[in-house]
Amino acid sequence: MSLTRVNDDLAFASSIIDRVDSVTLRHFQTEDFSAQTKEGLSPATGVGREAERIIKAMLGRSRSRDAIYGEEHGGILLRSARRWIIDPIDGTKNFVRGVPVWGTLLALEEEGEIVVGIVSAPSLGRRWWAAKGVGAFTGKSWVGARRLLVSEVSDLAEASMSYSSLKGWADRGQLRAFLRLAQRVWRSRAYGDFWSFMLVAEGAVDLACEPELELFDMAALVPIVTEAGGSFTSLHGEPGPWGGCALATNGALHPEVLEILGSIRDEDAVGEGAPSLSASAARSQSGHN
Repeated sequence: MSLTRVNDDLAFASSIIDRVDSVTLRHFQTEDFSAQTKEGLSPATGVGREAERIIKAMLGRSRSRDAIYGEEHGGILLRSARRWIIDPIDGTKNFVRGVPVWGTLLALEEEGEIVVGIVSAPSLGRRWWAAKGVGAFTGKSWVGARRLLVSEVSDLAEASMSYSSLKGWADRGQLRAFLRLAQRVWRSRAYGDFWSFMLVAEGAVDLACEPELELFDMAALVPIVTEAGGSFTSLHGEPGPWGGCALATNGALHPEVLEILGSIRDEDAVGEGAPSLSASAARSQSGHN
């Protein structure tokens, strides 16, 4: 993998997102989704499919040999040499309720590793991006972009945590562990979806965790968090977006958080919960400090 190629891919991905943002933002600002009642479909399904078609068309013209996997139209879920992973609208419930915290996520996987990630939230006027070995940045455009760095907080009692909702933790059988973690931190807020993880990369939040996510929910987040100096694993310590759940921290907090989340099983909840992780195993997954 050459840095020149990675930079080319990042610039190309940014041009794709520019096109998609113009479409999704227009729909968000002009459509009344409360009037759409197609049975079995999210109110934002049509917008998501349109956005994904744009992305796939642009990739097909310029990256025809690359595989593509997307939320709306699917794809073959295999790790080929190069694969683009698409979430056309992350935060669809926010989108349809008029809440501006939604975005488009685009990532490039190469030889089983996510090497490029872009998250764009046009309603917020924000964009975050990263490439392996290049760093992570945020801004409205390349001009004047600010480099991202995670926080240096090393004590959970001084840490800020973000998540999405409590129900998922209960369904997974980890509500007690999550509440124990929430009681250990300084503050917890449900910023939710991609924003939780971007706030970790910015250093505004120290950790974010979710009990159940799809590959397309996470792929673009990984290089942004890790290139900012943080750690991104599953709740049981598997690096990257492959474990069906996510924990992102500034790195320093990662071993302790993994241990807390793996330490208690909620006997009254449905589900088996995440496997317990020893302190030594957790330390081996801590990443950057």
